[in-house]
Amino acid sequence: MDYQLSFKQWLENDEVAQEDKARLRALSEEEKKEMFFAPLEFGTAGMRGVLDVGENRMNIFTVRRATKGLADYINTLGEEARKRGVVISYDTRKFSSEFAIESAKVLSANGINTHLFEDVRPVPVCSFAIRHLNAVAGIMITASHNPKIYNGYKVYGDDGAQMSPESTDKVVEFIDKTPYFGINTAEVKMCAGCIKGKDNVKFDAHITVIGKSVDDAYFAQLEKLSLSPEAVKSHGANVRLVYTPIHGSGFMPVTSILGRMGIKVNVVEEQAKPDTEFSTVRVPNPEEADTLRLGVELADKIGSDIVIGTDPDADRMGIAIRNDKGEFILLNGNQIGVLLCNYILRRKSETGKLPQNGAIVKTIVTTELARKLAASFGVETFDVLTGFKFIGEKIKEWEISGQYEYLFGFEESYGSLVGTHARDKDAVVASMMFAEMVCYLDSVGESVYGVLQGIFEKFGYFVEKSTSVTFGGLDGMEKMRNIMLQLRAAKYTEIEGTKVLAVSDFVSRKKINADGSEEDISLPKTNALKLHLENGDWICVRPSGTEPKLKFYVATSKAAKEDATALADRYLAYMRSLAQ
Repeated sequence: MDYQLSFKQWLENDEVAQEDKARLRALSEEEKKEMFFAPLEFGTAGMRGVLDVGENRMNIFTVRRATKGLADYINTLGEEARKRGVVISYDTRKFSSEFAIESAKVLSANGINTHLFEDVRPVPVCSFAIRHLNAVAGIMITASHNPKIYNGYKVYGDDGAQMSPESTDKVVEFIDKTPYFGINTAEVKMCAGCIKGKDNVKFDAHITVIGKSVDDAYFAQLEKLSLSPEAVKSHGANVRLVYTPIHGSGFMPVTSILGRMGIKVNVVEEQAKPDTEFSTVRVPNPEEADTLRLGVELADKIGSDIVIGTDPDADRMGIAIRNDKGEFILLNGNQIGVLLCNYILRRKSETGKLPQNGAIVKTIVTTELARKLAASFGVETFDVLTGFKFIGEKIKEWEISGQYEYLFGFEESYGSLVGTHARDKDAVVASMMFAEMVCYLDSVGESVYGVLQGIFEKFGYFVEKSTSVTFGGLDGMEKMRNIMLQLRAAKYTEIEGTKVLAVSDFVSRKKINADGSEEDISLPKTNALKLHLENGDWICVRPSGTEPKLKFYVATSKAAKEDATALADRYLAYMRSLAQ
């Protein structure tokens, strides 16, 4: 549809509030194009966008439309699916509770049961609740660690993982047929304040508000994952940990599980309460050093060596630790994942609980250090495509076949999962496990920094870096597609003096070796290209699925940190030059 026609329909529709119409009238022509040139894209990760009026923005109309599409899909699955219903959760972002309640009303109007959380809950609790309540799907209202102007809408399948591409395609077919206006919603009075504190309370024939009972079941599962209860008992009350939820949904579950275990935690009070403006940080992203600044300041004040931070929907965990010089350093996602993996395998090995068929799972852009570490314990490593749903698929596959026992899964983007209670990233259990690791290391006279350096000394210093190139303008997606075509057509022999041994194209699902021979790639088709270099180095490029952004990943390892870092920087600069 022409953007001007779409704009006119929104401006003239009676459902659009007068203040929003005033906003529309004040738009420049360029702003109209950006906000109405196309509907907000709905993919396997749902949809995410800037909060504003219009088809290409997150607002009550785009949320209702997406939910109606999901409802139409569920109704094709029959009465049992309608009765099993949909779990709905939300984080602390602007309009998150409103979007969640409106989603429940749309589903109710379509005869579908909903289990709506009484207050903010993070991604992992939503994922757990889907399986715990035997729901057919789940909705999580969040934009993860993006800036405050964003919100989003994630959809989950009945296994607790983000919805499969096949099911998503069917939902999108229904969404595409759905208008933005005239969508029926249940006539029930609900607001964030009136549902708070409720548990298993019905608000109409289809909407049940849930809370504490699901929380307790979730915490009970996490407690079973403890590997060092003796160390926690002897050192938990005395360790000095700092935690910040960064105004997000992690505060209640993280402090609750640590409290249940008996681990003392010092919370950054300025960031403990929900704040839609995330006013104490530039971005609510625990990967950024300045986001953890207040945590580090508190750690210095109380003499702590560890700062833990979770993002607004508590699926990612960031960590700052003190090095041997007494300075705080920020760990990257690969280092955090390797430390957790090492702790889990070490403790299971020490206690005789490491299974012979144990396996870990990582993505194709996650450090190869994990493979070397796992192999030293006799544990297999499996690669999957980027996206935690693929790690969830491995868990499901092995639960059915019994071929392997899942021990740990993680990705370089600060997400991991200990246990199988959920099927998405869980920063709550990651925080619990990291805190327990600190207790254990304290009990044996070791430090987190010392363990990490020991891993590097044993296996080599691994450096992984990533960067993104964003293509502005309305033709940004087209520019990105053209560059991906150019990258696929290029011939690679060596990069920065390192020979290219093979190129994996995940669209053709072929790995082309330097001698011209080909190998099939068993992973599903996806838009990514990976270069395999000498010495185990690699480079990967893939476009974002939701915005005009190319993502580059590089990895190398050397005996010395300086050499590995310098080569990784050169790899990254070379790849960026190809995207100009």
